[in-house]
Amino acid sequence: MSLCLGVSFSYNPKILPMKRRMMFMAIALLSMGLIISCSKDETKVEEDITAADMSEIKAAVESGDWKITNYTDDDIDETSNYIGYSFTFNSDGILGATDGNTAVSGAWSMTTSDVDELDFNIFFTTPNIFEVLTDDWEINKYSSSKIELIDVSEADNSIDYLTFEKF
Repeated sequence: MSLCLGVSFSYNPKILPMKRRMMFMAIALLSMGLIISCSKDETKVEEDITAADMSEIKAAVESGDWKITNYTDDDIDETSNYIGYSFTFNSDGILGATDGNTAVSGAWSMTTSDVDELDFNIFFTTPNIFEVLTDDWEINKYSSSKIELIDVSEADNSIDYLTFEKF
């Protein structure tokens, strides 16, 4: 094929399909890279929460009523045990829970470890569905309306998740 500029081009039918294959492979590799980089490991702490965050977290949890939106114990979802319960974190360390008929009282606190990590401590003695919440939870994420807690068992490395949301 020739153009008026005096330059001629030849058409090779084998080159075009090879270019398409290379373009397809490049797009496929790029897509796979994006998918892999977007996945997250839920067992890792999302951000470094330290003792410096304590007053902000306390102010958030001490204001308003909270509900449990996720409680997973050893990969078993037990959130339904807490449907209808409202939790209040009082400034005096009392943790109250009520469903309108039954009131349960426990305790809560925040402490720091020797490596400046912040623990969110929950303590209930009864009934059993509340007693299982007793632990020194690590704060995974928090905002003024949501706090996500995680606990990794030292005995068997099982992971428990507990999420409170303000309503």
